[in-house]
Amino acid sequence: MKPRSLMFTLFGEYIQYYGDEIWVGSLIRMMKRFGVSESSVRGAILRMVQKDLMTVRKIGNRSYYSYTSPALKQIDEGVKRVYNQRNTSWDGKWRILTYSFPEAKRDMRNEIRKELSWTGFGPISHSTWVSPNPIEDQVLEMMEYYQLQDYMTLFASSQVLSHDDQTIVNKGWDLQAISEEYERFIETYSEKFDQLQRKALQNTLTDEESFIERTKLVHEYRKFLFQDPSFPDELLPENWLGNKARELFWKIHQMLSISAIRFFESLYEAAPDREVEAHREKAINPFDKVYL
Repeated sequence: MKPRSLMFTLFGEYIQYYGDEIWVGSLIRMMKRFGVSESSVRGAILRMVQKDLMTVRKIGNRSYYSYTSPALKQIDEGVKRVYNQRNTSWDGKWRILTYSFPEAKRDMRNEIRKELSWTGFGPISHSTWVSPNPIEDQVLEMMEYYQLQDYMTLFASSQVLSHDDQTIVNKGWDLQAISEEYERFIETYSEKFDQLQRKALQNTLTDEESFIERTKLVHEYRKFLFQDPSFPDELLPENWLGNKARELFWKIHQMLSISAIRFFESLYEAAPDREVEAHREKAINPFDKVYL
């Protein structure tokens, strides 16, 4: 687990519900549970501060860190996609984005491709990306934020004259490869669920183990945000394994949540000059709906 990625997971899962800020000592204690050394934590924080992803407040000899607005926005979008109800119905429209960047902006082009993939777009040609999801506002906001209006154009269309919808899906995404990843996740975590459930029933599941396993679970499941475009049912194969993986994720998450939050609270220290309003219930159950 890379330090920077793990910190995103910890902020999205826990810290955001406790004031969006953490003492570096608490963060070091948490990340030590995943084999991350103090020097690695401090190095990752320094790089993020330099990239304007994190900001620091000093109180005496203690440093308290929080994410900047752009990073918090990315964390919030990730959390919503993990825990919010998936859009199951399709309005029949394709969102089509085309771009043309001069060579001088090659680095920006590469960053935008990553952003589009994260958002759920798929490339059907070198500079044409599509999505069936209603994400126009998100894309327009991205264009405005990066000042890309001169290089990108966004369309929405209910008709693709040259290809049927399934062909478009096959051109932009490898659903078979994504399904195989879900299959591996299900195989691994079905066994993990049985092990943890036995421990819970025997009263041998500790708060620390719950914290570690819940964090690892989310960290692993979060990788699907970069792979699965979260299609409406109409465009998915029958018995899509993503649904089964999500149900399994929910069951394990909820089994571990109360004791995981209890252990987090034992390590977390708020800044002395801030009265933190903890949203403990939301930290325990961030799902917008229950999946059974």
